[in-house]
Amino acid sequence: MNSPFNKYLYIGFILLGSYQAFFNKDYLQAAACFGIGLAFDPFNQMTSWYDRPTWHRVILYVHLTIFWGMLVLGGLNDK
Repeated sequence: MNSPFNKYLYIGFILLGSYQAFFNKDYLQAAACFGIGLAFDPFNQMTSWYDRPTWHRVILYVHLTIFWGMLVLGGLNDK
């Protein structure tokens, strides 16, 4: 299933996670938003991981790295 709706949800969760991280300083909520955003792969999901263009994989790896970073920041700032 590769609908444009996935792209909107993906971008929406990225924006919501960015808002949570930068303005609210709530890194665990940001991590949750970034993690949910990964479920809505904006690229063609019928394409195998190894058949995808490199830039698709780089974007998803960067997204995953940001997700883990927010989890770590949230754990360090947990009171």
